[in-house]
Amino acid sequence: MAVNALFGSPLSKAQLVHAGLAAEAAVSGFHADNVAPALMGGFVLVRSTEPLDVRGLTYGGAAGCVSGDGAATPAPAAPAPLWFALVNPVFEAPTAAMRAALPPMVPFKDAVSNAGAGGALIAGILAGDPALVGLALGSDALVEPVRGPLIPGFAAVKAAAGKAGAYGCTISGAGPTCVAVVPDEATGRAVCAAMSAAFVEAGGLQVNSARVAALDPVGARVVVV
Repeated sequence: MAVNALFGSPLSKAQLVHAGLAAEAAVSGFHADNVAPALMGGFVLVRSTEPLDVRGLTYGGAAGCVSGDGAATPAPAAPAPLWFALVNPVFEAPTAAMRAALPPMVPFKDAVSNAGAGGALIAGILAGDPALVGLALGSDALVEPVRGPLIPGFAAVKAAAGKAGAYGCTISGAGPTCVAVVPDEATGRAVCAAMSAAFVEAGGLQVNSARVAALDPVGARVVVV
């Protein structure tokens, strides 16, 4: 983004995703789940990488619908910001090692469960429903059960987040950062404190950082100072 700006911004963000994808491939694999949302902002559905097909999802952007009885439901009003609590412990979780821990085959019932969670996540995003987004993110039956035990104290961290008011908690990417969806900034601070304490007490880990952040709908941009 910075180099593009130095040259007068000849490339669009969509074109920059291709460049970022090539760079990502040199570090941790050919996938766009990091670079696409970082550039585009908000939620991004990566349908495929070969060919590259990414779709931006507008939080709270679901249109009105018609129910079975013919009653029209208007499109929702602009949603409140979506808040996250993020806690990063002092622990190494290399992407390659965390990826290697994943099994080559998974039970059919777990695949069905994750398909449902994926659909619920999309529905929650489009409806601007933070509770459904949190529930979906916290319902992973494929990756989290395998990677979670590799992060000391993760089970306690997830439980602590829920007790402190989070809608759902899971591992951010390969970890070790844990992310929780929270109702508001104040609750997010309480959740951060609870997650941090759980990492220390149950995992024996110190905490690098704990912060509350709102969903950024814009993504990468040039800031003139």
